[in-house]
Amino acid sequence: MDEKLYAKDLAGCPTVYCATRDDQAPLFTAEALINGNIEKINLEDYKGKWVILFFYPSDFTFV
Repeated sequence: MDEKLYAKDLAGCPTVYCATRDDQAPLFTAEALINGNIEKINLEDYKGKWVILFFYPSDFTFV
């Protein structure tokens, strides 16, 4: 599938987006803690690589 799915486009959807197995992850840019520094990352930069997305929306304490 060559169509890109952007997280910002999903925000306007009237229904909740619930990904299932084999769905593409929506493309996004976010801040991440990398080697002790907060850096901006872009999911598109990891195309073709294995990625684990970890979300904890209620509270973020350093693990």
